[in-house]
Amino acid sequence: MNPNFPKWLIPAFGVFLFVLLFSSRLFVKIDAGEAGVQYDLFSGLKVDKVYDQGLKIIAPWNRMFVYSTRIQEDRSVMEVLSANGLTIRAELSYRYRPIEENIGYLHNEVGENYHERIVIPEIRSATREVIGKYLPEELYSSKRDSIQTEIFVLAATRIQEKYIELDAVLIRDVGLPDKLKQAIERKLEQEQVALEYEFRLTRAVKEAERQRIEAEGKAAANRILSQSLTDKVLKDKGIEATLRLAESPNTKVVVVGGDDGLPLILGNN
Repeated sequence: MNPNFPKWLIPAFGVFLFVLLFSSRLFVKIDAGEAGVQYDLFSGLKVDKVYDQGLKIIAPWNRMFVYSTRIQEDRSVMEVLSANGLTIRAELSYRYRPIEENIGYLHNEVGENYHERIVIPEIRSATREVIGKYLPEELYSSKRDSIQTEIFVLAATRIQEKYIELDAVLIRDVGLPDKLKQAIERKLEQEQVALEYEFRLTRAVKEAERQRIEAEGKAAANRILSQSLTDKVLKDKGIEATLRLAESPNTKVVVVGGDDGLPLILGNN
């Protein structure tokens, strides 16, 4: 060996060769919206340690499992039985994501295919359980929102136990046999007509009551007025009216001494 040859080149070359061969295992890139959990060959999975986004350096004999922590969406179509035993085709969409700080436990207990193993079965189970308590026509009425909420609450509670967060569950479509669907639509239309008729009847009754109260008020006012109008009061009112008419430019002649003791007003004619 040449004595002038730098001895440090040999270990440097060894390090370079090592990095070149194992670069795909040494460097792990965790993108935005992701988190990682590391499996150590000697100590096992570090369930409490979650790696956030950025470039990470790990030993080549270890392995980093990267999970997306963003909200993901999927759909599920299934056939369920209603309370009266009829088969209903239900299409749901749902949003979910793993709980970031618990992905170590998720990976250890469930694995990367948690959607197929946990989310889908729990969504289907909750949907069948909830819809099985209702009649088909209730899915076409205002109860649809409450049914949707009930499915979400039930599924979210179960899924959260497996370190997964359920963001929403939406009933996108409900499929029924055509004859049953038409019968439900006719029933709902008849209910709307009945509600409209009841509203009109209630409004007519209230209007009649208002008119009765108004008429009674007018009658009471007239009774009070007639009782207060004596002959003397009428004469005083007549004199006041005569004086005002006499002041009018159209009034020409005033004759005092009518049959009732009130003045007479004669015009131009």
